[in-house]
Amino acid sequence: MGSILVWKFNAATFNFEPAVSLKDHKMAVVSLVVGANRLYSGSIDHSIKVWSLETLQCIQTLTDHTSVVMSILCWEQFLLSCSLDQTIKVWAATESGNLEVTYTHNEEHGLLTLCGMHDLDGKPVLLCSSNDNSVHLYDLPSFSEKGKMFAKQEIRAIQTGPGGLFFTGDGTGQVRVWNSVAVPTAAT
Repeated sequence: MGSILVWKFNAATFNFEPAVSLKDHKMAVVSLVVGANRLYSGSIDHSIKVWSLETLQCIQTLTDHTSVVMSILCWEQFLLSCSLDQTIKVWAATESGNLEVTYTHNEEHGLLTLCGMHDLDGKPVLLCSSNDNSVHLYDLPSFSEKGKMFAKQEIRAIQTGPGGLFFTGDGTGQVRVWNSVAVPTAAT
């Protein structure tokens, strides 16, 4: 339990074959992301493991969450994570290269998934779904709320698209297309 299976493409057979199993989590892995030549895995065991893609060894374990790490996002020089512990954590590398929490954003509900995009001005916006069936849009780095949307059930998947579009998938099986472009209003 708690292992990650690494697959390698075999050009001779045109198939993917198991290469190695990464075993360091104590419980099931529920989130994975690759960035900065690292693999980051979030688990039910409340931890994030940082794996070197060169050696496939765990090089750091992050233990600041107190519940399931549901989603991880690599963005620029930061790692963001969200959890059922009702927090979003922003991680940054120290001089030694280890990741440490530089900011914790608290919410009223458990958090399910993270996704990042840029608004029309090129400013970063974080999308975060919670288990109250909502998606929050936050300006970064301030975490000021830019908007909020609701669905019929928990939104488990968010993906960005071109031109300010993003997509959500919820527990009913419904996929919705959203446009983050604000409608211009007349000046008064």
